[in-house]
Formats: sequence, C-alpha cells, structure tokens
Amino acid sequence: MSSTPAQSAVLVELEPVVAENLDRHLSLAKEWHPHDYIPWSQGRDFAFLGGEDWAPEHSRLDETAKAAMITNLLTEDNLPSYHREIATRFGRDGAWGTWIGRWTAEENRHGVALRDYLVVTRGVDPVELERARMDYMTIGYDSGDKTPLEAIAYVSFQELATRVSHRNTGRATGDPIADRLLARIATDENLHMVFYRNMMAAAFDIDPDLAMQAVTKEVVGFEMPGATMANFRRNSMLIAKAGIYDLRLHHDEVVSPVLRAWKVFDRTDLGPAGEKAREELAVFLEGLDAQATRFVESRERARARAAAKD
Repeated sequence: MSSTPAQSAVLVELEPVVAENLDRHLSLAKEWHPHDYIPWSQGRDFAFLGGEDWAPEHSRLDETAKAAMITNLLTEDNLPSYHREIATRFGRDGAWGTWIGRWTAEENRHGVALRDYLVVTRGVDPVELERARMDYMTIGYDSGDKTPLEAIAYVSFQELATRVSHRNTGRATGDPIADRLLARIATDENLHMVFYRNMMAAAFDIDPDLAMQAVTKEVVGFEMPGATMANFRRNSMLIAKAGIYDLRLHHDEVVSPVLRAWKVFDRTDLGPAGEKAREELAVFLEGLDAQATRFVESRERARARAAAKD
C-alpha cells in the first residue's frame, strides 16, 4: 500500500466524518437474523447422516440463477481478505476501527444466510460449493497497491455493484424466499455504499485533485473482487446475458449515480491534475456507454433469434 503525506493528511481530516457517518449508519441499520430467512422445513439429511446426497434434480434454480447465487456467495466468503484490506489501510483505532468491525460483522451475515439457503433448499451441489469456497479463500483477494483514497473510491462503487447484483439475483431465482433474503442483504450493501460514498464526498472537499485522481483510477480499472474465482468469466457471461449485472447496469446504476452524488462533472475547484483526471474519466465513460449499448443490442438480437426458433 502506498500513502503520500497528502493522503495521510486527508485521512486525518476524515476522522470526524467517519465518526459522524458511523453514528448515522448505526441509527439506520436494522437488526435482522439470517435464520429467519431460511426455509428450514425444506431441509433433510445428506448421505453422511443416512439421508440422500445432492442430485441435480433437487434444485429448483436454473443454470443462470445457480451461477449468480454461487458467484454472490463466494464473493461474500472472501470477507477475511476484505477485512485485511481495509484494516491495514485505515487501522483499528478510533471511529475507523469501530466501523471496520461493524462492517465486517454485517458482511459476515450475508455469507451465512446465502449458504444456509442454498444448502437447505439443495439449490446447488454443496460439495462443489465447498470446494470452490476452499479454493477461492485460499487464493484470497488482493486489491494491489491502492492508496487509502483509491480504496474508498473503489468500495463506493463495489458496494453498490454488489447491491444491484444481489437484488437482481433474488428476482432471477423465481423463489420469493430467496428474493426476500437477497433484498434484505442488498439493503445492507446500500447502507455500506452510502458510508463510503460520504467519505469520498468529504475527501473531495478536503483535496479535490487527489480525490479526482483516485476516482478516475478506480472507475477506469474497476474489477469485481470475484475476478480470481473459478468459472468467474463463464458465470459473469451468464449473469450478463440474463441482465442480472451487465455493462449497462454498471454504467447506469453504479458508476453514474455515484459520480453524480460527488458532482464530479460540476465541480469548479479542481486544479490542473484534477482536471486532467476528470477529462480522462469523461473519455472512459463515453467509451463504456458505447460498449454497454453494443452489448445490449447484441443481447437483444440473440434473444430475438432464440425466440424465433421457439
């Protein structure tokens, strides 16, 4: 991790903003319990305890829903790596330390609830799921040499991306129970996004150029944390083709609203370095928008061909 004196100075100035937004978060976050969202009556023993092991016909989920649920769960599973990422950048003292602990505890519920749902309902092969968890957590997640401000910018987008993915995955399952569970998880993710988004908004007011450079770097190089996951590319394509999470959603529902909240293209307080970064961001977004349009058009043509065959 690299951190310049300017970065360190911004972090110090952010401390009271962290405390304020921690209090805000705690006042809005509602207590909920993973076990309340699981249809335990649908569960039964596996062969190890004299029951029956999983078979494909046990699942009510189609291949796309399976891919989305597995991807979402394994992404949540790498929580130890994520905790390390933010704890090493922001420390475990003061308001930052309290936030990191609270955030970690809330995120942990997501993995617990998703796994319980999938195992109890036999939505996916539990053996393959556990092997994938072992492999992915062994690899872990490393965001590279992000500065603290780059890390804040990244999670502002990533938390919202996760919210969108969870919400649309719930709808794609066709199961009201899964939909309700994922909507509850998505609510957590939205509150997390707001916390980090507010941190970055304050950073813009403290050092606009430094903040603008961090945001541009993270938007241009954005990659979901599950990119090192086995079958991630295949599953991502299934998810994109189904409209659960694709370039159009990434541009319209993740990147654009966060940038608007920071008034990125309306600011008049940028210096030469900030202006240069903003210009780079504008060019990138224009290309992303065009790429998203081409993807959606291609997907619609493919769907039309499939419908014609039916």
